[in-house]
Amino acid sequence: MSDQFVLETRGLVKEFKGFVAVDDVNLKIQDGHIHALIGPNGAGKTTVFNLLTKFLTPTRGQILFRGDDITAMKSAAIARKGVVRSFQISAVFPHMTALENIRVALQSFEGTSFSFWKSGTSLNKLNDRCMELLDSVGLAEFANTTTVELAYGRKRALELATTLAMEPKLLLLDEPTQGMGGEDVDRVVELVKKAAEGRTVLMVEHNLSVVSRLCDRITVLAQGSVLTEGDYQSVSADPRVREVYMGTANDKAAKAQTTATQETVE
Repeated sequence: MSDQFVLETRGLVKEFKGFVAVDDVNLKIQDGHIHALIGPNGAGKTTVFNLLTKFLTPTRGQILFRGDDITAMKSAAIARKGVVRSFQISAVFPHMTALENIRVALQSFEGTSFSFWKSGTSLNKLNDRCMELLDSVGLAEFANTTTVELAYGRKRALELATTLAMEPKLLLLDEPTQGMGGEDVDRVVELVKKAAEGRTVLMVEHNLSVVSRLCDRITVLAQGSVLTEGDYQSVSADPRVREVYMGTANDKAAKAQTTATQETVE
């Protein structure tokens, strides 16, 4: 039965003027799992995320959340049901403190974001929850630090905290470790583990080491379609997955070699 899955897609298709970016994708995300969506560049991962959060409208197919068809819903309504994409509201305000950023997110979630006539003092009741969220991502000591002064990894942690303020039931993480060095990656891995407590996570991630450390189940996309699915051990051993990734790497190497040869000739 579909209601045993937090999220399910059935025959999901997205076409752009004849180009099929997502082709008959069927996902089943189990309650309490951290589920990864991986694949080479151009595989359709971000397009799938945009379909799930209604930044894009499917050409065909269905999206179900806890058995309810949400295909026709708008992104705000989906977020209110508990399907929240990290960094969707995250554009953190650089000249506000970390605590003020969380408070804005909480006001947005509570529907009081336009109550600008209220005094700052009346909003202090939110501060305890703000501090809980900041503490959950290791930023309690930076509560009064202006966001622009935070290191990159800590800004990403603040973005995650603003997302958790929306109280997601299904948290969608789009490349949470992108652009990070080793120490920041380790920090984010631990943050994702904490964020996953009591909720389900679907993540797009390019770093396979991160996927191996975090994910219960992995879906591999290639050219818009599901290539295979399983745990990390079975997926990483699949020769088709190796071919897709190694083929991509070899294509890049060949292109670089061709460019270098052309420059030498010129």
